[in-house]
Amino acid sequence: MLNDTKTGRGGPFPQSGLSFPHDAPPPTGELVEIAPGILWTRIPLPFRLDHVNIFLIEDGDGWAVVDTGISNQPTRDVWDALVAGPLAGRRLTRLIVTHYHPDHIGLAGWMCERFELPLLTSQTAYLGCINISLSPGAMEAKPYRDFYLRHGMSEETAAIVSTQGHGYLRMVTPLPLSFGRLVAGDTLVIGGRRFDVLSGDGHAPEQIMLYASDDNLFLAADQVLAKITPNISVWAVDPEGDPLGLYIRSLNAIRDRIPADALVLPGHQLPFYGLHTRCGELIDHHEERCDRIVEACAQGPRSVAELLPAIFPRPLDPHQLSFAFSEVHAHVNFMLRRGQLAWEDAKAPMLRAVLG
Repeated sequence: MLNDTKTGRGGPFPQSGLSFPHDAPPPTGELVEIAPGILWTRIPLPFRLDHVNIFLIEDGDGWAVVDTGISNQPTRDVWDALVAGPLAGRRLTRLIVTHYHPDHIGLAGWMCERFELPLLTSQTAYLGCINISLSPGAMEAKPYRDFYLRHGMSEETAAIVSTQGHGYLRMVTPLPLSFGRLVAGDTLVIGGRRFDVLSGDGHAPEQIMLYASDDNLFLAADQVLAKITPNISVWAVDPEGDPLGLYIRSLNAIRDRIPADALVLPGHQLPFYGLHTRCGELIDHHEERCDRIVEACAQGPRSVAELLPAIFPRPLDPHQLSFAFSEVHAHVNFMLRRGQLAWEDAKAPMLRAVLG
């Protein structure tokens, strides 16, 4: 079913806070016209975050698709039902993938073959997904497990995180052997719209975002979400990386580039107005987490693993634990670069707060 709603430029943008043109998402298998010529649907996910948003942009006699869902049979079934139902009579023209996480790129290979679509994405997303597809067990290698052990995880927990915790990364189908590269600064024409191509970092490297200035529409992928914060993680492949610093830099760039009253179409949760407000809230959220880490380390040296309860006090399953540990580590690396923390002992890394 296609539910027709009207939301145009200059919608219900508040003076402070966020507002939402829809108070509920479309049910699985249904579509909402979130803006003229742009459809919104949701694909279920088998995780705590139980969905991913999919947008379809009118493209001549068909629809360009933005993102896919993970590779599993229920996701294939949803796509087959959409094509046979509310999308019947209009072809899919091309697939745009925002970043390499499996909930966004997981079914890209299947969709490109099934519907004969060209794939457009960033080079980082394409190569990152290829790497996962070719080496699904890579994160279980001894150097990566040792990374977790070195930063305070128990042997048992490190074994769980480096095996079960990375099962999510396997939820992808092999990509096509060629793709169209999207690069920040490009202009992408879809149907009658011109989109500026932007890229963000921190949540995923070279994550693609699209801005249509004539309609004041911002497809933000996972960079800016309305009510949750995207995961910002240090991974064992890049142990000294600073994804949180890159993420905050990206949020500031978004505020400089995109108008405050843009309609934001995010990768999860509801579309919203209030972009600049939300960017500020996300930056403040991470600063507050840094304050908690300083307080914990001021009481005595802590390993990265010992800092988890300061940020994530509730019990975590293996999938959540791998992301939580890596997100705490992102804050640690950010704070080390800012001089708020220092290593107490490089051989058995313990962190102390740098006060005063």
